[in-house]
Amino acid sequence: MTAPRIPLSRLERGTPFARRHIGPGREALDKMLAQVGYGSLDELTAAAVPDAIKSTAAVALPEARGEAEVLDELRALAGRNQVLTSMIGLGYHGTFTPPVILRNVMENPAWYTAYTPYQPEISQGRLEALLNFQTVVADLTGLPTAGASLLDEATAAAEAMALSRRVGKVKDGVFLIDADCLPQTIAVIETRAEPAGTEIVVADLSGGIPDEIAERGVFGVLLQYPGASGRITDPRAVVERAHELGAVVTVAADLLALTLLTSPGDLGADIAVGSTQRFGVPMGFGGPHAGYMAVRESYARNLPGRLVGVSVDADGAPAYRLALQTREQHIRREKATSNICTAQVLLAVMAGMYAVYHGPDGLADIARRTHRYAALLAEGLRAGGVEVVHGAFFDTVTARVPGRAAEVVAAAREAGINLRLTDAGHVGIACDETTGREELAAVWAAFGVPAGAASVDELDAAVPDALPEELLRTDEYLGHPVFHEHRSETAMLRYLRRLADKDYALDRGMIPLGSCTMKLNATTEMEPVTWPGFGALHPFAPAGQAEGYLTLIRELEEQLAAVTGYDKVSLQPNAGSQGELAGLLAVRAYHRARGEEKRTVCLIPSSAHGTNAASAVMAGMRVVVVKTAENGEVDTEDLRAKIEKHGDELAVLMVTYPSTHGVFEEHIGEICAAVHDAGGQVYVDGANLNALVGLAEPGRFGGDVSHLNLHKTFCIPHGGGGPGVGPVAVRSHLAPYLPNHPLQPAAGPETGVGPVSAAPWGSAGILPISWAYVRLMGAEGLRQATQVAVLSANYVAKRLEPHFPVLYTGPGGLVAHECIIDLRPLTKATGVSVDDVAKRLIDYGFHAPTMSFPVAGTLMIEPTESEDLAELDRFCDAMIRIRAEIEQVASGEWTAEDNPLRNAPHTAAVLAGEWEHPYSRETAVFPPGVGAAEKYWPPVRRVNSAYGDRNLVCSCPPLEEYDS
Repeated sequence: MTAPRIPLSRLERGTPFARRHIGPGREALDKMLAQVGYGSLDELTAAAVPDAIKSTAAVALPEARGEAEVLDELRALAGRNQVLTSMIGLGYHGTFTPPVILRNVMENPAWYTAYTPYQPEISQGRLEALLNFQTVVADLTGLPTAGASLLDEATAAAEAMALSRRVGKVKDGVFLIDADCLPQTIAVIETRAEPAGTEIVVADLSGGIPDEIAERGVFGVLLQYPGASGRITDPRAVVERAHELGAVVTVAADLLALTLLTSPGDLGADIAVGSTQRFGVPMGFGGPHAGYMAVRESYARNLPGRLVGVSVDADGAPAYRLALQTREQHIRREKATSNICTAQVLLAVMAGMYAVYHGPDGLADIARRTHRYAALLAEGLRAGGVEVVHGAFFDTVTARVPGRAAEVVAAAREAGINLRLTDAGHVGIACDETTGREELAAVWAAFGVPAGAASVDELDAAVPDALPEELLRTDEYLGHPVFHEHRSETAMLRYLRRLADKDYALDRGMIPLGSCTMKLNATTEMEPVTWPGFGALHPFAPAGQAEGYLTLIRELEEQLAAVTGYDKVSLQPNAGSQGELAGLLAVRAYHRARGEEKRTVCLIPSSAHGTNAASAVMAGMRVVVVKTAENGEVDTEDLRAKIEKHGDELAVLMVTYPSTHGVFEEHIGEICAAVHDAGGQVYVDGANLNALVGLAEPGRFGGDVSHLNLHKTFCIPHGGGGPGVGPVAVRSHLAPYLPNHPLQPAAGPETGVGPVSAAPWGSAGILPISWAYVRLMGAEGLRQATQVAVLSANYVAKRLEPHFPVLYTGPGGLVAHECIIDLRPLTKATGVSVDDVAKRLIDYGFHAPTMSFPVAGTLMIEPTESEDLAELDRFCDAMIRIRAEIEQVASGEWTAEDNPLRNAPHTAAVLAGEWEHPYSRETAVFPPGVGAAEKYWPPVRRVNSAYGDRNLVCSCPPLEEYDS
């Protein structure tokens, strides 16, 4: 029998990637549709999505391509980037990522597919890694409390400004910045300060704080150590004078330099900020990188972002957790001074592990070598007749060449090296871990130093260091054993594996988090991120050297605009919170440009994500809360009343669509029209965009602006709590007010609001992931992914509905891409809490759904399109069995105080110990559906949150504390 002929054109297309991205196959889809009661995906989404918002045409995207083809395209783009040796500096440096960390952290799905450690019992590995990071920062800065990372150095400095005003004695006055701070840091602070009404003064503080500034009042001071020019000055006199004025002092410090220089804490600083990029994290054209902040002990409870602390579990054993609920925007909302709800966990883990790998002696050796090359470079220039501006420096040399700076920079570029063109008469040269003799020779030649005028070996024998004697570090740091025990690669490899084994990530199973979208991060999408053509480029390299990146960025912007129905996209915001801020700043600038400065009211539904309110206040707006109706939708009557009340003051409505409750609201068109009629703008929060792609476009059904979460809808992995990218998309009338950047004109419009991130295109290094996802899926694949996400959520809802009430539904009893099940009646009847169910799911081998958001006492479940039917059923079966266990509590078979839910999770140590519970050991650790071979064993029992907050420990504790 002859096999049927298949056309070559069909074979050339290969297996569509969408089949691999979308979990359920054809038979599974049919079964799921039957459960939900629809005959096809089109029929289901036609019923679920309101007619008023449906797209009328397919999204205009290139045809989907196969994995091999997309990788070839990305290689071609990477090849168009010209990767020269970067000696630009300005906070971005060449570094060598130890291969054991590159392969086993950055490229390892056990690390990059994990979620934020809100369930600490199954996050002990990454929490320990973050505690290492915090310890590195705290030890090197000399300040006792460090956070688990911020977005980048510039935004960390802006957070320090806000913190200074909040905790300081001076509530008015100016924020004073030394002129030798990084230019991108100054620009981001100015962006953040203007809508808050904060006055910024930039001045040369090398001679102290000028009297005329002191007389105006100063609430905060920012110093760079070493300065952007490379200069090192003793800041103690400035710090002392600032404190006399009642100001809070922040020092932006280079962590590598701090292995040799006196710490900011010992210099009297109250806050230290900076970047950990040069601790083994590639430059990536600007990010992602882990910023840091460390504070004096009295400020610990005001620290923005996340903070890892040490607590105890139910047996009193040490256990890590996120401390203090420091995401203040969820607690204080419109009273928050920060909208940070994320971190850069994956990059913080890498930086912390870089310190574990090298230890204090290794880090100091890298710093000494870096400094030594800079000292020799400077002396060689002097020998050739070139003036070196500063006598004391760490890694950066500023040379004065009147009228020749551009010529020198061009000559160096011809030799394969990028230098910094400071101005017409000055050139900056930064050494780093990768600098060698060849670079020195090439730089000397670019300056016209005659060959033979400088010899590295001769200079090395004669030239002293250029570090000021009075600022040399004398105290020890990184004394904890973790920074001394892993010198061999074998030990390091096993340490990384041991931590990864403690954690639960997508490589183990489903993470059904509502509002968070934990979908497949395909290897094809991830692979290009670590290619040198994408990873080794400095963000301030000349645009002509970044043709591949700029092409990819432009194409991704166009693709995201097509998907959302907007006209223009900026990829600069490096988190969803920063995208919110950028979008609201654009709205504010638009109103002001029209002479409507009085439009400052931002309407926000009471169910909104906490960052909405915090971002609005940071954008200079006044938050007015709109009620949420009983069905979870916006209360349209209250909305109209608020619109009427605030009238000419209305700036914008922020609304999440589908709603925070997981429902397609039918009245969204009317809501948008009402706001527009009153002269306001509509901000559609893109948190749930993965329920719309290919089906509806917010830019066409009423939105003026949205932020998108590439780490959710477009497959950038969560990385244990970061990195993320939060692009802002706008209609054409808001496009002139998108972010821009002082060091890269192509990054945004001249009329823009300023930068919201340190780098021109934010976390550009991970944009190939989303570019590849869109290219692999094409318009039809993206649409099908959305449809299957909606089907999966409805399938789970239908299976669980007989056992748990589904709290909110839309037309036809359908949900969108997630559903909320209500545990409150069961809690009231039995005492079994939402926490008990979440922890019991660990025994069944699952990460819990989102707990108590947006409604306390509930679970929000989002299965995503990537989970296959077997995994969906495994989860539903577990939930149904847990419901039966709750019934055993209700019947009195188990007491409310002693049952497998209240005692969950159960560890191997519990199984092996004394047993006095009314249920069996097998029930505890091998409930139905959990086999011994695939069992996930949590490393700790339930963590005591209150203990950890009362006894705050946020760096690696001494071993004797573990013993005690």
